[in-house]
Amino acid sequence: MAWRKRSGGDQLPAGPSRCYADDGEKVPRGHVPMVTGCGERVLVPVRLLAAPCIVELLDMAAQSYGYSQPGVLRITCDAGHFRRVVDGALERAG
Repeated sequence: MAWRKRSGGDQLPAGPSRCYADDGEKVPRGHVPMVTGCGERVLVPVRLLAAPCIVELLDMAAQSYGYSQPGVLRITCDAGHFRRVVDGALERAG
């Protein structure tokens, strides 16, 4: 998974997928934009939203931020942890 900082900084190491978002990019069909605790914007494939590990992170975010937050979904964990969770979910999803 490719990652970029919200400010458009240097690209971090790429993994098996090429999901990323910058401020100027349009969100492609089938993806959900999310922001990690450290401010990195990420596009997550919709098919991963039912994965138990992603559901747990979304539940944690709902407890922290509530269900009525405006804008993109905010995830409470740091980008490194989120990257590992999403990469693992991608591998299991095939």
